[in-house]
Amino acid sequence: MQRPATAAELFDDIGAGYEEAFGRPPVVDRAVRELLDRLPPAARVLDIGSGTGRPVAHDLASAGCRVTGIDVSGVMVEIARSQVPSAEFVHADVRAWDSPEASWDAVCAFFPFLQMSRADTGSVLANIARWLVPGGHLSLVTVPADVEDLTVDFLGRSVQLTSFTPTDLVARVESAGLTVLGTHVEVFQPDKPGAEAEEHLLITARRPLTGQY
Repeated sequence: MQRPATAAELFDDIGAGYEEAFGRPPVVDRAVRELLDRLPPAARVLDIGSGTGRPVAHDLASAGCRVTGIDVSGVMVEIARSQVPSAEFVHADVRAWDSPEASWDAVCAFFPFLQMSRADTGSVLANIARWLVPGGHLSLVTVPADVEDLTVDFLGRSVQLTSFTPTDLVARVESAGLTVLGTHVEVFQPDKPGAEAEEHLLITARRPLTGQY
């Protein structure tokens, strides 16, 4: 039986193919629009799991945000640097990466938690809460499901996925110290032959204006 690929192996292998297959999920476009409506000019935005840099880092940087993307895949980082030269991209695993407290006006996390353990998800969410400025925003998108270490086929590769029900993930975000502002669910059909439609969950949250982390 094929060993499931790690996130770094998976996205090093897929490279630009990810953008071709998944392009601009409507829920991600919605999340970026909502962020831009809330953020101050030249906001500092951290994009976790920044991938090819498009559409998220590209759209935020084009709107004047100071964007830093972080991705576990070195191949993705190189693609992003070439496609979005106006943003900065760092090759690192967010689980082992750190940032000063209150250093970001917003954090985007579009799908990176799917290949993290539930414990790691909790730790990263707690870090995000600390990294955000008071009043700063988290925009999180995932595929909701009550699964842990589920082996699936993803674009022809074997991977292990972990996720949460919407209620459980909202509770995890709140446990990290963030205030959930709202949720939104959409069904997305990837532009790839044989790919199945999937549910996308958007959670928007905010670091309280007062309180310590």
